[in-house]
This record gives sequence, structure tokens and C-alpha cells, in this order.
Amino acid sequence: MTHDHDLVLRPTAAQTAAALDPPPGRIGGDLVVETLRGLGATTVFGLPGQHALGMFDALRRSDLEYVGLRVENNAAFAADAYGRITGEAAPLLLSAGPGALTALPALQEAAAAGAPVVAIGAQVPVRGIGGGRHGYLHELRDQQASFRDVVKSVHPVRTASQIPSAVAAAWESALTAPHGPVWVEIPQDVLTAPARLPVVTAVDATPRDLVPRPELTAVASDLLTRAERPVVIAGGGVVRADASGKLRALAERLSAPVVTTFGGKGAFPWEHPLSLRSWLEDRHTTEFLEDADVLLVVGSGLGELSSNYHTFRPRGRVVQIEADLGKLESNHPALGIHADARLALSALLETVGERHDPTAEERVRALLAKVRARIDAQGLDLEQDVLAAVRRALPDTSPSFWDMTILAYWAWSAFDARRPGAMHSAQGAGGLGYAYPAALGAAVADRGRPVLAVSGDGGALYSIAELATARQHDLPVTWLIVDDGGYGVLREYMTDAFGAATGTELTRPDFVALAESFGVPAVRTSPEALERDLAAALAAPGPSVVVLPAVLRLFAPTHLGGAAPGTD
Repeated sequence: MTHDHDLVLRPTAAQTAAALDPPPGRIGGDLVVETLRGLGATTVFGLPGQHALGMFDALRRSDLEYVGLRVENNAAFAADAYGRITGEAAPLLLSAGPGALTALPALQEAAAAGAPVVAIGAQVPVRGIGGGRHGYLHELRDQQASFRDVVKSVHPVRTASQIPSAVAAAWESALTAPHGPVWVEIPQDVLTAPARLPVVTAVDATPRDLVPRPELTAVASDLLTRAERPVVIAGGGVVRADASGKLRALAERLSAPVVTTFGGKGAFPWEHPLSLRSWLEDRHTTEFLEDADVLLVVGSGLGELSSNYHTFRPRGRVVQIEADLGKLESNHPALGIHADARLALSALLETVGERHDPTAEERVRALLAKVRARIDAQGLDLEQDVLAAVRRALPDTSPSFWDMTILAYWAWSAFDARRPGAMHSAQGAGGLGYAYPAALGAAVADRGRPVLAVSGDGGALYSIAELATARQHDLPVTWLIVDDGGYGVLREYMTDAFGAATGTELTRPDFVALAESFGVPAVRTSPEALERDLAAALAAPGPSVVVLPAVLRLFAPTHLGGAAPGTD
């Protein structure tokens, strides 16, 4: 009798011959590159450094496409976006010490957003590891410790034979729900030493399915079927799991209104009669959600931005589907279902009953009318006109990437992403400089359509060096820079809180002239000409920059107490 554990994959004659006589000149870096190729990688991002040169020399002997950026943090942002767009793990090659640490903010964003990035960093030689203070360049007492609180898993390597298994384990971890960045660390001397191991050909790193427990989905199905006022909150987990179709089917079967979080933009059709859109920073929406007798939360931890800054207080029963175990019931008691969103929604669709509620669509229309009245009462026509111009200029098939800037704050609530995975922002970790390098990563993933990046002038200065990357690789990214002379969001926050702003005003370059110095076409526009100029830039091949001098304002918050502005 044959058991599964008795089965062994037997090498072919060609594989045996290759193993017995590997090609000459290979080093430890080749094992990294060969393993990535065996896992299915086609593209790697990164930045070379002294301790990582073994990996970069190996790239010369491979058919992997290398996309090098000018700053490690930007390389990680690009890998993050590549992972989000393709759903595949994105390899990121980094050096040791400062080079590695510079990528930490972007890896934090990847962790918050569930982007599968496989960061492979170098280390000092083996002898210098362990805090002995040998004085090696870039030496740290414990480099791994700097990454453990940021990434999903850490995979240290100390010998060449460990490389294929460590990289494969990291790959599997990155792609197992919840997706996230991982860290592999390999000493310099291991990367440069001659590799006597056979060529790595095929590597198995199949991610595990995160299946819901059937007794929990049975209870959830019963609660939803018997609910009088069910409502759904759809988060980024729905987009990452490619579950938007199942979400729509469930909502329609239940006559349940759906609101999407900022990370879940596009998970539910914007113009659907059950769509509450994304107005989560609105007290009317908060009260609508609080009034649900059964609230289904899919792929969201109901964190700060998804709960109107923790003012949300549900009165009904909460059912939470979440792949990240740490987020289950982290903010509100719930029937917690630890599962991939797609698998959990599939299970619910198999058993949930059909509800007909003719009042659901009417309640959605009434809520959106209240939100519209509140915004219209604030005299923010310029902001709405600018956002509408961007929406009209951007092709429906094009993804957009937004920095932490006032226009992005508007887009979180008011921008129709048109499809799942079409709008991305740095609201997971909230760092500046995300939009442009992320848009470059998305363009590498699909060069056949234009990509939009939106930054303020402050955020743009974090990424300005990547204009060289865009030109070098001829990437079809249009960068909209809204120039308001400083950190606009912080200016408003400080003025509202303290009566004056400090440290928010910036000297900045002539962005048009600067872009043109990189060989990137650029234009200065106005709110009236924005749609025309942005559409033309997006339609042109290669990179481009559109600069909009404008001081935009945020809409009034509703989480600070008191009645919502513009309401009774």
C-alpha cells in the first residue's frame, strides 16, 4: 500500500545530468536568483549595495527583469504595487544596514495593505553577525530585529544550502492569507562564495488556503437570513481575495447595503442601488451602520479610518470575516470567522437565505442625499471639481496611486474607483512618498495601460529622484502634483487644533522645469484645464508630469463631537 508520504518526485535524466555537472562560475547569489525563477518570478526590484553584489551579479546570468529605483524605500513601494496589481509575490533585493533600513517605511505600508513583497536583504559576513561589534561596514547588533515588528515573517540564512528553502518558505508566507511582506537575510560571504550545489530548477511554495470553520459560517448565515436591517462593510481583504463578485451576489441576495473602506475601494460597484459608497468619515454613515441589526464586516479590522476615528459603536450583532487573526474582534465583539474573504463568502452563498427588502435601496438613497447636503453646505466646489476632472480624465482601465495629500483624502470618500484594485493609497501606514514609485511598480506589471500617481508638493519631494527611473524604463506613468506650497493636510490639522501651523511651509522647485531636466514632458495646468491636460498626458506614451498649483481644503470632520456641519 502506498501512502502520500512515501511518494517522492524522481528527477528526470536531464535534471540528474545537470545536477551532476552544474555550470561553472555560479555563486550563492545564483541560488537566490535560480530559486526566484523556479518560484515563477519574472521581475525583481531593488537597489545594489556592497554586501548584496553577489545577488546582482547573478542577475546578469538570468532572464529576470531587474527594475532599479534610486531609493530603497521607493523600490519597496514599487514592489508593493507590483504585488497588489498582479497578486503575485514581488521580489525586492536590498543591501545591508542603511540600505535595508531605508526600506522599512514602505514595508510597513505593504504589511498594513497586505501586499506580498519578498524582501531579500544582505548581511555582513557570517563572522560579524551576532552583536560582536567587529566593525564591519553596515554592521548592526541585530538587523533582523529591525524587521520583525514590520514584516510578516523573517527567514535568516547562514549557509548556501539554506538559500532555496528559506526563499521558498518566505514566498509561501508572503502569499498565504493574509498576504504581506517577508524578510530573507543572507550574509555577504554566503552570497559571493562559489556555489557547488546543483542548479535550482523547480520549487514548491504553494500558499495554504485559509478555510472558514463551517459551524461559524452556519451561524453567520442564519443571522444574516433572519436580519431585518443587514449591512455590509467591505474592506481591502475583499479586493485582495478577488471576492468582489461574491460580495455583490451576497448583498443582492440579502438586500443588504454595502459600504467600502478606503482600502476596499472598488470592491462593490459605486453606482449600485445598494452602494453606500465610501463615506466612512461621515456621521450619517456611522449612524446608518450603527443601526444595522446584523453587520457583516468582510476583510476589515474596523481600524481608525474605517470606524470614523473609533467613534463607531455598533448596536447590533457583528459578524467579522478576516484573514489576519490579530484583527478578529480587535475593536468590537463579533462572531469572528478567521478565513480568506473569498472562501468565507462562498460558504455563506451556499447556505444564506434570500431576503426581499424594498426599503433598502430607499434608505441608501436617503443616506447619500444627507451626505451630499452636508458636503454641499461647506462651499467646497473647487475640491469637488478637481476630483471630478481627475475621474473624467482617467481611463476606467487605469489604476491610480495616491499619496497622503488633501486630494487623496477626498478620493478616499468621493472617488469612484470603477473596479476592484484600481485605486491604491498609503492609508495603511500613512507615510509620504508612496504614490509615484508605487505607480512605477504598477506600470512594470502592465505596460499596456497608463497609470496615474497623485501627490502633493511635499510628498512629491520624497520621490522626485524616481523621475530618472521612469525615464530610464520608459514607464507610462503620469504624475499629478498638486502644489499648495507645503504639507497641506498638516497645515489644516495644526491650524484647526492650535490656531496656527508650524513647519508646514516648504520651498519647492519648479516641478515642470525639474521634470523636463529628466527628459520627462511636463505641463503646468489650472483647475479649469486639468481634465484636458491630464487626459492628454495619460494618452501620451512614456512618463509625464502635470503640475496643478492649487490650495485645496478638507471637508469638515464629524468625529470631533457636535452636530455634523450642514445638518440640523
